Amino acid sequence: MANCDSCPSKDGCNKDSCMVENNPLNQVKNIIAVMSGKGGVGKSTISSLIACELKNRGYKVGILDADITGSSIPRLFGMSNRTLEITEDGIYPAQSVTGVYVMSMNLLTEYEEQAVVWRGPLIAGAVKQFWTDVIWGDLDYLIVDMPPGTGDVPLTVMQSIPVTGIVMISTPQNLVSMIVSKAVDMARKMNVKVLGVIENMSYITCPECNKKIEVFGENAAQRAAQKIGIDLLGELPLDNDLMELSDEGRVELFGKMKEDFKSIVDEIINKMNK
Repeated sequence: MANCDSCPSKDGCNKDSCMVENNPLNQVKNIIAVMSGKGGVGKSTISSLIACELKNRGYKVGILDADITGSSIPRLFGMSNRTLEITEDGIYPAQSVTGVYVMSMNLLTEYEEQAVVWRGPLIAGAVKQFWTDVIWGDLDYLIVDMPPGTGDVPLTVMQSIPVTGIVMISTPQNLVSMIVSKAVDMARKMNVKVLGVIENMSYITCPECNKKIEVFGENAAQRAAQKIGIDLLGELPLDNDLMELSDEGRVELFGKMKEDFKSIVDEIINKMNK
């Protein structure tokens, strides 16, 4: 390890050496990886919301967009046209309107629709460089938005970045829960702490009577979490306002987080501190 003092896992690490490399200019206290076994479950949006809520609470926060071939974090924050400062010391991440630091492949490509046509080793190497070569500075939390699945990038993140906890994202369908269980199994095999699962798109709220409609059945989220074998951090509905803000690159305006999301972040912080 290049610098154990800056490693978030140093207090619980019993290894004389490991594969993790740290930039001596960085002091990152907590690293939360947001993961799912399947795409299309809202993982990037929830990663952004977690970062925004932590920033609202006064923490210094960054997002490492590890989804190299499907980057979306800059679009969510309205940062698609930002340029990065690259110096001899490293790359400085872009900064959002509210001060969230962001590093993403979409900030390095000529235009955001440009495809990144790389094989696995190149993609994994880029993710590692986003940790070692980016000057994150002093951060309370770094959120890592992972690509779906259990391939090269999740493996690289768990081996090369000192992740202190993983948040799983699922939707209520049994098929998705089964696939998410694979990601949970991977994290356990890699000895990375799983904080719990957030069930997204769990229900809808009737616009006329404000009634909660559980499309997939009552207590579907709890049953799914029990089936996977991890704690349920909370349920999130399909939210039209959030969809519009995300499409417009104004996800930070959802910063007046609803109570259900604030309680989810409370759970994440509590489990990180255990």
